[in-house]
Amino acid sequence: MLLDFFQCDAVELRVSNGRREVACEAVCDDVRDPDTDYLSVAFMPLVVAEETIGALRLKSRAENFFPASEMGYNENVAQTLGLALVNQQVHASLRERVKELTCLYCITQLADRPDVQLCDLLQGVVELLPPAWQYPEIAVARIIFDDTCYATADFSNVVSMQSAALVVKGHPRGNIEIGYSEKRPELDEGPFLKEERSLIDTLARQIALLIERRQAAEEKDRLQVQLRHADRLATIGQLSAGVAHELNEPLGNILAYAQLAGKESGLSPQTAADLQKIVVASLHAREIIKKLMLFARQMPPRMSRTNLNAIVQDGLFFLESRCRKDGVIVERRLSPEPPEVVADPSQLHQVLVNLVVNAVHAMPGGGILKITTLKLDEHAILCVEDNGAGMSKKVLQQIFIPFFTTKDVHEGTGLGLSVVHGIVTSHGGVIDVQSSPGKGSRFEIRLPLAKQERNEGGHDE
Repeated sequence: MLLDFFQCDAVELRVSNGRREVACEAVCDDVRDPDTDYLSVAFMPLVVAEETIGALRLKSRAENFFPASEMGYNENVAQTLGLALVNQQVHASLRERVKELTCLYCITQLADRPDVQLCDLLQGVVELLPPAWQYPEIAVARIIFDDTCYATADFSNVVSMQSAALVVKGHPRGNIEIGYSEKRPELDEGPFLKEERSLIDTLARQIALLIERRQAAEEKDRLQVQLRHADRLATIGQLSAGVAHELNEPLGNILAYAQLAGKESGLSPQTAADLQKIVVASLHAREIIKKLMLFARQMPPRMSRTNLNAIVQDGLFFLESRCRKDGVIVERRLSPEPPEVVADPSQLHQVLVNLVVNAVHAMPGGGILKITTLKLDEHAILCVEDNGAGMSKKVLQQIFIPFFTTKDVHEGTGLGLSVVHGIVTSHGGVIDVQSSPGKGSRFEIRLPLAKQERNEGGHDE
């Protein structure tokens, strides 16, 4: 095409800063062509805005083919050619910037959607990356975060790679990687532009911020749930304490008069049986009131150094017969070094009884009940695990709410696990529950070890 303008035998164009050229060479004023077939050579630098961007060399086999009178025309053409090349580079650079900004905008739009989970967000970001690079048709991408990989479908065959580290709160958590599946000409960083290095570094920082914000939002939601739960427990605790105190006196009178009436001579068998039913019902109601007062923390614990293994052995002494009756096999896995805690033994017995009874109810056709104790770091662990019906996520979120129960009417009060939660937290411990439908439930209670055991640093897996 250039030959049509200059009417010579050969035209050589070299652009020193053209990234899309396969061979870009520096140009000097002293040009000697080793090809002796060309007798005339004209050299013109391409200067735009006082910057040399390349050179144009014209060749002819005729002698004196480029007279001085025609060089003005050639130089004007060279000047126009230089402007055209600069214009092309500007347009190419502008297209790359538009792609980069589009990528960042789409990532922002995706991150602003509250319904998108973190894993879906990272996979969505990966899909948005290839179009932002110079060769989108062969570009592939992946994000590695906490040993989990989010990648485009064709990431396996990568010839060239550009990567940046994901640093969240000062800790490396993974990488963001962009690659090409085919070879491309060498540019600033392999086949990648220096602007693409800047882009991937920016993306790494932005993605790290997105992860940090998502995790902070999830932690905030979790704390808000805990706060609402604690507030609800406190409110119901106050109500329970008031109700328990109000009921205690009339219930005590009912129980006392029923027992006195039962001692009268000459009662018919039917009357004696009815009075006994009143006594049994009153005692049952009194136990419920005790649980209410315990839940409301109106009954202060009597703390002493307590052997967790002994709590399990004593508790199972009364429970194993019921387990056998219901077809439940009890497996003890007690620590060879008995973990000791400072606690109220009667309250820990109540914790064990409630958890075991719940586990038995979850296995109406029989099953296996595993009870484990161990020392881990500075904690004593009590674990009660069954292979029964399990619980859904919805039920799992409500099990510690007072009066919530999945049992039929007259089978439960909904206070058992609330009492367990109150006892454990009052002893400075925590409860972790794992359960899923059809796969059973696992309740793990962590209590602080007694001081002497802490100093010894006991650790028993």
